[in-house]
Amino acid sequence: MRASRIAAALLVALLVACAEPLPADKSTYVGDWRAQGMSLRITADGQVQYQRKTGSGSNSINAPIQRFEGNNFVVGVGPFSTTFAVSKPPHLDQGVWKMTVDGVELVRGGENGTRA
Repeated sequence: MRASRIAAALLVALLVACAEPLPADKSTYVGDWRAQGMSLRITADGQVQYQRKTGSGSNSINAPIQRFEGNNFVVGVGPFSTTFAVSKPPHLDQGVWKMTVDGVELVRGGENGTRA
């Protein structure tokens, strides 16, 4: 049991060490983004926490951003990665920050999306 805790702690440390700060032109991606059944947290230091519930299951990932490909971003460690398809990058819509990722419109911040 103790060995598994040590291994888990080392894995978390490795993931944190792999993160790089977001480029200045992607700073609007930083924040807590939410939609029905989906949450996406992107930190300024390049970490991503993602969870999506679908029907009878769910997907989640906690890993650093490896790189941006246009508006899309690739998250993972080493050869294990996933690409988040961003069809609408972060933008203000009537005072509310929105972004569309993998076909889902997300709102940043509180319930009305007005928090930075």
